[in-house]
Amino acid sequence: MKIQNSHDKIFKETFSDVKVTKDFINNYLPESIINIIDTNTLIPLKDSFIDKNLNEYFSDLLFGVKINERLGYIYFLFEHKSYTSKNIAFQLLKYMVEIWEAKITKEHTNELPIIIPLVIYHGKNKWQIRTTLGEMIEGYEELPEEIKEFIPNYKYLLYDVSKYKDEDIKGIAQLKIILTIFRDIFIKDKEGLKETITLAAKYLRELEDRQTGIEYFETFLKYVFNVGESLDEEDLKNIAEEIERIYPEGRELIMTTAERLRKEGRKEERKNVARKLLIKGMPVAEIIDITGLTKEEIEKLKRE
Repeated sequence: MKIQNSHDKIFKETFSDVKVTKDFINNYLPESIINIIDTNTLIPLKDSFIDKNLNEYFSDLLFGVKINERLGYIYFLFEHKSYTSKNIAFQLLKYMVEIWEAKITKEHTNELPIIIPLVIYHGKNKWQIRTTLGEMIEGYEELPEEIKEFIPNYKYLLYDVSKYKDEDIKGIAQLKIILTIFRDIFIKDKEGLKETITLAAKYLRELEDRQTGIEYFETFLKYVFNVGESLDEEDLKNIAEEIERIYPEGRELIMTTAERLRKEGRKEERKNVARKLLIKGMPVAEIIDITGLTKEEIEKLKRE
């Protein structure tokens, strides 16, 4: 799995769960906004507005919800690259315009719904840019207020998890785990990530449903193993021993997940060999003998 797909997968798998998003809203949005949002009406929508050229760096989720007793939207933009985007306000504006256009086209209305844009960032560097569109407009701050009225401007909510301390991370277990790993994945070495996995296990003890905990722990581990520092056999053994003490259900899962990922890695290596041999024009039968892949797998590689 490509690294950017790993970011996208865990973000969407976690935040598509309405109870997680509801918990995020209740714990992190300003009280003035929480007071006018009816989180009981929160509905995940399937629409995505990310340009194909940018999905390597961003993921998004759109939710319908009643805002001030009217239908509105909350739009999450997740930035999964290691540095901040200076044009993020402009990108968000484009996505919001697309949401409004879709609303007008589908419902034949001229009334635009409220959209509250949120950005979740987890890069190596702390966010250093302001959170308004106006900052991108040259000389905007020096303009008289009467002139500013003619120029579009808006603010987005920013959640820079790279600066969060453990005590800043609130909510239910799944939310605390994803924010913790987003904070740590780019900046911690192997020892640090081992501590993060242990902390995740402690959070999972809060869940009454053990099956849900095991399933989410597996999702979390796959993300860490795919994106973070490589963990060797000794690392995994140490983690497993610690997990057995804190969250016994997770010990076997660590070992089986690690083994599966190793197998997937080995298979990907064999696929890379097959790709090179296909480019050289080697017959499929010989590639099968060399790589151990099936004819169907090689035919699929030819179509890529």
